[in-house]
Amino acid sequence: MEANGTIALTPENYGFIERYIHEATGITLGQDKNYLLESRLMPVLEEERLGSLNELCTRLRKGVPESLRRRIAECMTTHETLFFRDPRVFDVLRTDLLPELAKDRQATRTLRVWSAACSSGQEPYSLAMLLLEAGYADWKIEILGTDLSSRILARATEGRYLQIEINRGMPAPLLVKYFQRAGLDWQVRDELRRIVRFAPFDLRQSMGPLGTFDLVLCRNVLIYFDQEARAKILAGLRDTLSPGGFLLLGASESMYNMEAGFVRRTSGQTVAYQRTAAGVRL
Repeated sequence: MEANGTIALTPENYGFIERYIHEATGITLGQDKNYLLESRLMPVLEEERLGSLNELCTRLRKGVPESLRRRIAECMTTHETLFFRDPRVFDVLRTDLLPELAKDRQATRTLRVWSAACSSGQEPYSLAMLLLEAGYADWKIEILGTDLSSRILARATEGRYLQIEINRGMPAPLLVKYFQRAGLDWQVRDELRRIVRFAPFDLRQSMGPLGTFDLVLCRNVLIYFDQEARAKILAGLRDTLSPGGFLLLGASESMYNMEAGFVRRTSGQTVAYQRTAAGVRL
C-alpha cells in the first residue's frame, strides 16, 4: 500500500504496463512514474470499475477491445495547451517566417500548415487568426490539426471553449473578432472554421498520405518518445515539408542529431528549421 491508501503497482505489472503504453502510443515512461500512471489512468479505472492498476494489468493481459486500448492511449497523451502558446513563436512567424514563405509562394498564393499533436485545437485556431490578421485572407489556406485522441479532436472540431480556456492566451480584440458567445462559452466563428480541419493521426505512422506542408508545428511532443521514435518522426516531418518550408519544435526540444536536410534559423530565442531542396543549402 502507498501513503494515500492506493495499491502500488507490482514491479512486474509496472514493466508490463510501461511496455503496453509504449506499444500503444510510443510514449516512454521510464522508471518511478507510478503517480503519473495513477493520475492519468484513474478515469479508465472508474469506467471499468477496477480497484487498482494491478487489476487493469490483469484485464489487459486477457485481451481487451480496441476501444479500451484507445481509451488508455488517450488518457496517457498530454493535452496541455493554450491560445498563442509561447507568443515569441507567433511573433517570429508573423515578422520573419510567413513573409518569407509568402514571397516564395506568391505565384500560387497557397499555404498548407500542419499543427501536429494539436490537442483541443487552440494552436490551429491561433495560426488561423495569425494568418488572417497578417493579410492572407485572400490566399488559399489550409490548416490541418492532428492528434492521437479522437475525443479531444471532437472538442477541437466543435470549436467551443470555456471562459477559463479563453482566458489562457486569447487577446481581447481577437476574441471579439473571431468568437461569438454560446451561453457561458465561446464559439469559433465560421471564418476560422473554413480554413481549419482536424483528423486523428499517430505520428509514428507514414506521413506521406497527409501531403506536403509549408509550415509544420510539432511542439512539446518529441520529449515523450524514445530516440528511435524521435528519429523516425523527424525524418517524416522533414519529408512532408516542401523545399523552403519551416519546422517548429518546442522550446525544450531539439533535432536530436537529425538536422540533415535542414538549416537552423534562429530569431531571438526562437529556433526554426528550414527544409532544404535536394543537395542545396538555403
